[in-house]
Amino acid sequence: MKLSLLPWALVLLVTAPGPGPRPAAGAQGSCSHRCGVQDGPCSCHPTCFGLASCCSDIQDFCLEILPYSGSIMGGKDFVVQHLNWSNPTDSVICSFKESIQTRGFVDSSGRVHCVSPLLYETGRIPFTLSMDNGRSFPRSGTWLAVHPSKVSESEKSQLVNETHWQYYGTTSTQGNLTLTWNTLALPTNSITVELWGYEETGKPYSQEWMAAWSYLYSLATSITNSGSFTFTPKPAPQNYQRWKVGALRIVNSKHHAGEKDVHALWSNEHALAWHLGDDFRADPVAWARAQCLAWEELEDQLPNFLEEVPDCPCTLAQAQVDSGRFQADYGCDIEHGSVCTYHPGAVHCVRSVQASPLYGSGQQCCYTAAGTQLLTADSTSGSTPDRGHDWGAPPYRVPPRVPGLSHWIYDVISFYYCCLWAPECSRYMQRRPSSDCRSYQPPRLASAFGDPHFVTFDGTNFTFNGRGEYVLLEASGTDLRVHARAQTRMTPEGSQDRGTGLTAVAVREGNSDVVEVRLRDGAGALQVLLNQEVLSFKEQSWMDLKGMFLSVAAGDRVSVMLSSGTSLEVSVQGPFLSVAVLLPDKFLTHTRGLLGTLNDNPSDDFTLRSGQVLPPSSSSRELFQFGADWAVENASSLLTYDSKFLVENFLLRPKHDPNFLPLFPEETTSSPSQASEAAKLCGDNNFCNFDVAATGSLSVGNATRLAHRQHLLRVQSLQPVVSCGWLAPPSNGHKEGMRYLVGSTIHFHCDSGYSLGGAEASTCQADGTWSRPTPTCQPGRSYAVLLGVIFGGLAVVALVALVYVLLHRRKSNRSHSLWLAC
Repeated sequence: MKLSLLPWALVLLVTAPGPGPRPAAGAQGSCSHRCGVQDGPCSCHPTCFGLASCCSDIQDFCLEILPYSGSIMGGKDFVVQHLNWSNPTDSVICSFKESIQTRGFVDSSGRVHCVSPLLYETGRIPFTLSMDNGRSFPRSGTWLAVHPSKVSESEKSQLVNETHWQYYGTTSTQGNLTLTWNTLALPTNSITVELWGYEETGKPYSQEWMAAWSYLYSLATSITNSGSFTFTPKPAPQNYQRWKVGALRIVNSKHHAGEKDVHALWSNEHALAWHLGDDFRADPVAWARAQCLAWEELEDQLPNFLEEVPDCPCTLAQAQVDSGRFQADYGCDIEHGSVCTYHPGAVHCVRSVQASPLYGSGQQCCYTAAGTQLLTADSTSGSTPDRGHDWGAPPYRVPPRVPGLSHWIYDVISFYYCCLWAPECSRYMQRRPSSDCRSYQPPRLASAFGDPHFVTFDGTNFTFNGRGEYVLLEASGTDLRVHARAQTRMTPEGSQDRGTGLTAVAVREGNSDVVEVRLRDGAGALQVLLNQEVLSFKEQSWMDLKGMFLSVAAGDRVSVMLSSGTSLEVSVQGPFLSVAVLLPDKFLTHTRGLLGTLNDNPSDDFTLRSGQVLPPSSSSRELFQFGADWAVENASSLLTYDSKFLVENFLLRPKHDPNFLPLFPEETTSSPSQASEAAKLCGDNNFCNFDVAATGSLSVGNATRLAHRQHLLRVQSLQPVVSCGWLAPPSNGHKEGMRYLVGSTIHFHCDSGYSLGGAEASTCQADGTWSRPTPTCQPGRSYAVLLGVIFGGLAVVALVALVYVLLHRRKSNRSHSLWLAC
């Protein structure tokens, strides 16, 4: 922050609005039309609550809502908190993104309600509120629209035996279908069940390419809201059969058919086999084959998206650690029981976090229990890339970037045509081939933990326990910045240690949002701030943000995935934060800060802002000056100052505290008993031993030991692996083995009637080549055939000999008889 703004910060500490009449809308003393604004006699910025500087009407105009999230399908009723509106005279209008309006209402208790609209994008959606029938919109808030798969099942209607729905009309799949729902989620006596269809029309990859949900027809009207509906599907009229993907919607019967953006319960999107025509039911295989061939013809006319999707990690371990570029596929997740419906044989799949830049496509990578990648060239269980990324891609709204639904149109329904409803899966797999890992480069890892200790991207270890705010990482090209705050620990006895630890970390890349993760005061838990506003994760643990994705696991681990493929992971380890940063190879030679210079050269990791390089042999005191040199500047700080303590101790003071003298490693001393206990706990882990000596706490030392071990395990998982690529089986034969990494051996066999021409096995070598090419299987030369010829010939000879002997004996007997007669 610039010096000219410092007096304003002091004013915030002592100024708070007193009681009095409510300011006029738009006035400087009011938050009407001013949410997020700090200037003026009072603040409408999220930080004002901790600074006691808010305008008195902030909760009337800067809205908090519950629930705060719902599916992009819309129809979710939410309530504006802290706003009571008695005796309303005008209609309530809720405006989303300044272009989509839904009608709200005031209930009998004076609470204001809005209904979320049908959207074609995920993320934080700004909305404004009018209480005067749309004449003015002085109030504002934010709605979180999420992927349909991330919505609680209780908020949706359920297709009972969903497989039955999506195979209806195929062989032996007939009868009734049942839909169920939670009646409390739609409080009304009478409901209507509607079918909606989704399609994407126009020339692909043109301005005319459009996405649209359309109301098709009602399955039932004005029926009792019992929580269950059973029916026998009938083929839809011909004019509705062009929709192959859709969802059911349940609404209050008071709404007219197909009325948009009303309180509703949606089912999952699914293949509409049950509504297809008589031609499908008469011969579903022929119908599906025709659809598959039509899809194949269209695919061959579209651009080749495979060229820009990233290669898969070679092993399951790499896929799980490379969290900046790959995240678990909710359809096959080892942490949720490995229910891999479309990939039997796999235990875990990951999807590329970011969609490809030009076509908005996505990568999928699946692995066996042994950690081996499954390829479609070997099995239909293999991973398949996606023309439409399942999670969508900014700017969303248009094909093929609509979350979930574009993926259904271009990758899922075609799988039904070719693989599930017709035996044409080879056509699908030919156009959705798995990517191998020959070009995959693992990310580079750097970590900070404990008191605090640093391991740079190039593997240099050092300790810097200054007190203040510091630059962990700056990277040119993408303008990536990671800042951290280090504070002293308060001991159980009430004194302060001579060491410090990380208590807050903030990240931004380019013009992305700013995410800060910090320790919540005295709770030992994490608090996450988005653009200086505290976030709630009571409803959602995953958020799509500007330039990044954010994920929270169990309240003690936060992952930030940036558009560059960078990952920042923050967790609680003991009294401090543990931080891990993963960078793709494109950041080589582009980083600086406390996490070092990424260039595979550890000798220049201690580079000052001026460019001067301290030698690796520098003393701990010299390294202390290196750390101090990377103090954050106020004007560029990403960290939040929303309390008197933070303002006084970090905003208004030097970013590096020159008066704080830490305990240096060479100065540590321990009592014999403590040294003995530390030796048992820490072994040869110098970081652990130092923290025990510096804090007198074995638990702090153990937290450091565990954090360091986690770093080493990640480094081990990310070791580069050589792949030789897929090796084909011989024609008229087969192979044993589906692992194509260095040291793996593939064995070849021929079908009956063929003999092997070439090596029986081939091994993947360290240079990425196979030791032998795939052999050939030649007809009529197999050992079995040869032995058959030999033994067949011998059998013929034996038979001839036997016949000769019998004839000879018969002749001899006849001659003997004639002799006796004479």
